[in-house]
Amino acid sequence: MESVLVTGATGFIGSRLVEILKERNYNITTLVRPGKHTKIETSEVVGDLTDSNLEFGDKTFDCVFHLASHTPLEKNVKVLEKVNLEGTKNLFKAIQDKTKSMIYISGLGVYGNPGESTIDETHPYNPDTNFVKIRLDAQKFLEEECKEKGINFATVHFGDVYGAEGWFYEMLIKRLQKKSFRLPGGGKYFKGFVNVDDAVGSTIAVYENKGFGESYIVADSTPVTFKEFVNFTADQIGAKHPGNVPNFLAKAALGSDLIKLLTTSMKASNQKISKIYQFKFPSYKEGIPSVISELKSKNLL
Repeated sequence: MESVLVTGATGFIGSRLVEILKERNYNITTLVRPGKHTKIETSEVVGDLTDSNLEFGDKTFDCVFHLASHTPLEKNVKVLEKVNLEGTKNLFKAIQDKTKSMIYISGLGVYGNPGESTIDETHPYNPDTNFVKIRLDAQKFLEEECKEKGINFATVHFGDVYGAEGWFYEMLIKRLQKKSFRLPGGGKYFKGFVNVDDAVGSTIAVYENKGFGESYIVADSTPVTFKEFVNFTADQIGAKHPGNVPNFLAKAALGSDLIKLLTTSMKASNQKISKIYQFKFPSYKEGIPSVISELKSKNLL
């Protein structure tokens, strides 16, 4: 039985990763903050990435999946640096002699604004928000340190991950139902969406196929405008199509980094990850109905 450590295990994507790893009979350790617990039973280590004395005792791991991060909703750059960069350094210090492999989870924001180009893993990094610049600094730190220590390393860049929890339910579904959702900038920008099960499945595939020394883009096969995605979701739950909100008003409410990341067009190729992982939901038109069905089964719709 292989042993893994998951950070961010109480979050939307991390909790689903833990569930799938459990189904595959991995021995799972999770790093959880005081007062937090994972949905299913794991070996929990109570601690915080911001603790420079973070430690895992005598535990060793075949792989560390590093998902823990502040989101772009955090506007304070110093807080972002403390958690997303310094926290990553604290984690590496604690596990550098305890793991054979490490997979770092990031996002497509590292590619900045590619315009109309369809990006793949050969596209240069060009981050244009503080949030993503800090995340990329953490990635580069891990790349260098893992190489020096002989630890297998890979980075997985997710598109916009949707599922029955997280932003899709809390910020989109609920607000569509209340008729309070508005499309920043009209929603005419393209996005690379991915169902949470495919985000998690592809990440595990990178590990199980020993895809180290590489980076991977994980988005489904159908780039779509945010407006089309939202309107399709509205149709699935019988809600009205939402109106628009100017970008400057959205930035005032949610922060400039988040709105820039959201409203930047991003068409992404998944050809590389598709060589080792078969997508369960090739497009949002299969993925969203599955999520809606799950929400209904939980009496959340």
